[in-house]
Amino acid sequence: MQRAPRAPVRATHEQLRQATNACRECPIGEHATQSVIGEGALRARLMLVGEQPGDQEDLQGRPFVGPAGRLLQRAFEELGWQREKLYLTNAVKHFKFQLRGKRRMHKTPGQREAQACLHWLEIEVQMVRPRALVALGATAARSLLGRPISVMQMRGQWIDSRFGPPMLVTLHPSALLRGDPLRRESTWDAWLRDLSAAASVLA
Repeated sequence: MQRAPRAPVRATHEQLRQATNACRECPIGEHATQSVIGEGALRARLMLVGEQPGDQEDLQGRPFVGPAGRLLQRAFEELGWQREKLYLTNAVKHFKFQLRGKRRMHKTPGQREAQACLHWLEIEVQMVRPRALVALGATAARSLLGRPISVMQMRGQWIDSRFGPPMLVTLHPSALLRGDPLRRESTWDAWLRDLSAAASVLA
């Protein structure tokens, strides 16, 4: 694969956006509309890391603005967190999808694709210097930890990340959207309990 132009280790947010947009270290970038890097406070105490942009994120160039993002925003409101004081990003910077008719359906990034994006995530962590990280889902947890883990077994727990700050593991909001409608309320309450473990970081 074509090697991406590397952003400086002390990259600005705009330099990082341009470099990720030009990245072709894996095939995903060739088909995406644009890269989607993180958004929020550049000295945020808490960085939340998801899997990859979705359809709306790919079109708008912003993280967590689709259905899963709206669910995450609802959680912020219930927890009393302000989005603009956090930093939200994804482990993979381009949208991986498969076409079904005219619809672009989410497709989980492979390990090699997540590995190709790892240096971009590392630059973001160095740029923001958060006190703690939240891994939203298995892809994010693997990128931040350096090995696969069971999110369901480790959810709500703190683990040392490969980048230094401790990380809290929980579900990606899209998992709640796909879940059993009959268990939606209990699943929501459990997810809020997971996230609330990071409240002390923001205090």
